[in-house]
Amino acid sequence: MAKRLIPCLNRVLVEKIVPPSKTTAGILLPEKSSKLNSGKVIAVGPGTRDKSGNTIPVSVNEGDTVLLPEYGGTEVKLGEKQYHLFRDEDILGTLHD
Repeated sequence: MAKRLIPCLNRVLVEKIVPPSKTTAGILLPEKSSKLNSGKVIAVGPGTRDKSGNTIPVSVNEGDTVLLPEYGGTEVKLGEKQYHLFRDEDILGTLHD
């Protein structure tokens, strides 16, 4: 069983961020209240090549928090964790505090 995945070309490995369903006091939160389809970038591929053979790097870096499309990506299970693989152009943007 593989323990590490390095994406090929312009693929990005993302671990989705699951918002808490309860507050610290134990109050249940509605599902839609804090739903933002986001994730943390775990690994990125080297990028694609243009017609002249130059590498076009991926636009996000490891550790970035990104906004993901509602549908798409490929589910990947490594060990006990669930990840998703997206193409670089499928990622909608990066999130900052």
